[in-house]
Amino acid sequence: MLKPLILVTPSRSIKLMVKLVIKKKIRNFNKVIKVDGDKSLSIRSLLLGSQSFGKSVIYNLPKSGDILSTINGLKKLGVNIILKNNTCLIYGTGLNGFNYKKGISINAGNSGTFARLLLGLLIKSPYEIKILGDKSLSKRDFLRIISPLEKFGAKFKPNRKSKLPLKILGSEFLKPINYLENRGSAQCKSAVILAALNTPGKTIIKAKKSRNHTELFLKYLNLPIKIIAKKNYDLIKVNGEKQIKPFKYVIPGDISSSAFFIILTLLSKKSKLKIEKVNINPSRTGFVKIINKMGANVKFINKKTLYGEPIADIFVESQSSFKPINCPVKLNSNAIDEFLVIFLLASKASGVSVFKQLEELNKKESPRLKLASKILKKMGVKVKLGIGSIRIYGNPNLNIKKKIIINKYSKDHRIFMTSVVAALSLGGEWIIDDMESHTSSFPSFINILRKLGYEL
Repeated sequence: MLKPLILVTPSRSIKLMVKLVIKKKIRNFNKVIKVDGDKSLSIRSLLLGSQSFGKSVIYNLPKSGDILSTINGLKKLGVNIILKNNTCLIYGTGLNGFNYKKGISINAGNSGTFARLLLGLLIKSPYEIKILGDKSLSKRDFLRIISPLEKFGAKFKPNRKSKLPLKILGSEFLKPINYLENRGSAQCKSAVILAALNTPGKTIIKAKKSRNHTELFLKYLNLPIKIIAKKNYDLIKVNGEKQIKPFKYVIPGDISSSAFFIILTLLSKKSKLKIEKVNINPSRTGFVKIINKMGANVKFINKKTLYGEPIADIFVESQSSFKPINCPVKLNSNAIDEFLVIFLLASKASGVSVFKQLEELNKKESPRLKLASKILKKMGVKVKLGIGSIRIYGNPNLNIKKKIIINKYSKDHRIFMTSVVAALSLGGEWIIDDMESHTSSFPSFINILRKLGYEL
C-alpha cells in the first residue's frame, strides 16, 4: 500500500512535508487510462491565446503547478482568463497588448518553459518587469535566452547575470535577427520565435532538431512561418507583426506523463495498458524508439491529426526480458525528459547499456543524471557515471528487498515519479520525500495509480 507519512517541521508557520512509503509491488492490471494534457502545448496555447485578439478557448488544460503559474503570470500582465474545470477562456489583447502597472513581478514557479517563453513575448514591454522562480528554477541558466533577446533590442538587469531573478525592459525599436540554436533546446528556439512575432521584418533561425510544438502551433494559426527541414537542423523563417486570430484548441495527453505508466507496465507482471489520445509528435517519441529497441514493443493505434499535432492511443504490455542499448545520440533531444525511466528499463536489461552526451540532463530541475546514478546505486545496480554519460550494467533478475530512502532531490517531479515506478515494479521498501512535487507537472499521477488498483 502507498502510505503518505505527514511530518510537521518546526518553523514560524506550519509546513506539511509528505513522504510516500511504498512496501509492495503493484499487482497485475489490464486498464484503459487517460493522462493529463500535454504541458508543453498547454503553456504555448496560453501564451499564444494571450496574444490573440478576442476570446480563445482551450480544452483539457491540466491544473498542474506550471500551468497555474502561467495563468497567474498572464493575469498580472492584464489578460482576462477564466478557468472552469479543464476548460480555459482567454480574452487576448493582441500582440504586445499586455496592460500592467509599473514595477510588477511575475513568479514563474518551477516552470522553465513559461519563464523562458514569456521573455520572448516581453521584448516590447515599455516598463521593466521582474521574472522570479522557485529555488530550483533560480539555479537554471537563462543566458541562452538573454543573448538572442538582447540582439532583438531587449535589455536585462542586472547586467551579465545568467539566472533568475532578472528584469527585462523591452524596446520600441526591435530588429529581426539571424539566430543559431545549436543546443537542441526547444525553449530557446520557441522564445526567439515568439519574440519574432512582435518584431517587424523576417527573423531567421537555424536550429538543431528539437520539439517543434511552437512551429506547428503557428502553422495551425496560419501565421507567417516557414520551416525548411534539413538532415541535422531546421531553418525557420518568421515574419513578424501579424495579428493572431482567436482560436479553439484541445490539449492531447502528455507522452512524458505516459512514460511513467508505460515503464510501470513493462516492468510489472502480466499487465496490459492502453493510454488514450496522447500526443505522438515525432519530436517527442524518441523515448518510444529507444525502449522499443530494447524490446518493449510499444504500439501506437488509432492515429489521427488534431490541430496540427499527431495523436494516438498507446498500447503496451508486460515483457519478460529487455536488451541493452548503445543509445543513439540523435535520439537524445527527443527523449530528454524520459531518460530517468529509460534508465530503469536498462537496469533490468541483459547486458550493459550506454547513454552519452546527456549534459543537458544536469541542467533541468535538478542534476538528473547525477541523481539517477545515485538512485540506481541505491537499488543495487552497477553504474559508471561520466561527464554527460552513464553506463548501466543491467541485471534481469533485479528484485529489490531492502529499504531505499529518496530525499534531497530539489523536489524534482520526475525524480519523485521515477522513484515511485521503481518501487512499484522492482520491490523493496521505499520512503520518498516531497510527494507533492508531482503536482507541478502531473497532478493526476497518484489518482491514476489508484485506477490501476494500487490503493493510497
